[in-house]
Amino acid sequence: MKTLVLVFHPSIGTSVANRRWLQEVALQPQRYTIHDVQQAYPDGQIDVAREQALVEAHGSVVLQFPVYWFNCPPLLKKWLDEVLAHGWAYGAGGNAFRGRKVALAVTAGIREQDFALQGKWRTTLAQLLAPFDVTLAYIGAEKRPFFAFYGAEDGPSEQGYAERLGRSAQDYVRFLSGL
Repeated sequence: MKTLVLVFHPSIGTSVANRRWLQEVALQPQRYTIHDVQQAYPDGQIDVAREQALVEAHGSVVLQFPVYWFNCPPLLKKWLDEVLAHGWAYGAGGNAFRGRKVALAVTAGIREQDFALQGKWRTTLAQLLAPFDVTLAYIGAEKRPFFAFYGAEDGPSEQGYAERLGRSAQDYVRFLSGL
């Protein structure tokens, strides 16, 4: 079965890293379905049945998003609140994610060395993403490691940024193929 890449980016048109990843993923439509949730629901009104059907039609799910203020974009939180419904994702009869592989793919504006216990922010990206780990465990998903691109805010000012981003996009597709 195909992998569903759920994209939660409030402004994908101005994104550099997330958009570059999606360009690479789009080269293999037979393996991946890209679903831009922000574009699908610009008013924030999520069609829960549609989203649940999309998940059910795919073998693996990836939540792709930029880290915003050390958290996820608001629409992703709303998606989790509404789509992961009792009786579907958890609770009596709620087994839609049981054994389904789920991974996170995130871009962080901050450099990797700043995401360290001794780094500038004294926390790791893994620590920031821990609530997702608990959520995925709660719904019985098979949590996979996360994929990250650090230093996204450096952009054009970083020498070799385009090459680093290109390598990351290729690594992302390899990551997806290993789910």
